[in-house]
Amino acid sequence: MNLRIELTEKPTEEQRQAILKPLRAYNASKADGNVPEHFALMIRDDNDDIIGGLHGRLFYRWLYIDLLVVPEQARGQGMGSKLMQMAEDLARERECVGLWLDTFEFQAPEFYKKCGYSEIGHIADYPPGQKHYFFQKRLSN
Repeated sequence: MNLRIELTEKPTEEQRQAILKPLRAYNASKADGNVPEHFALMIRDDNDDIIGGLHGRLFYRWLYIDLLVVPEQARGQGMGSKLMQMAEDLARERECVGLWLDTFEFQAPEFYKKCGYSEIGHIADYPPGQKHYFFQKRLSN
């Protein structure tokens, strides 16, 4: 068998899925629950437009918070805390071990600490001059 490596700067979703398929098969042979379940908590305005919210996924009995956006007009009113609590409630309902997320230094690391998350690491200079943080919150069910 002759193998070669090819660079594609604009991979298609089909190409991504072709790479993902053997990885998922391998992961399934090692651990249960390897297919993520996505969910969203959406903040809508009076016009029913989505102006923020929380997007995440349940994977390997952990809930990953992928996106959290609180619109500027709602900041400081508990909306972010409410979204985080709703995600935590969902994690408990699904019997997750915990929740995790990542954030940049210029975003909301102090907010996550106030929500009970612990820093588990960071990458310095990502982006240059800033840090990229990783946080977790373990649940006691």
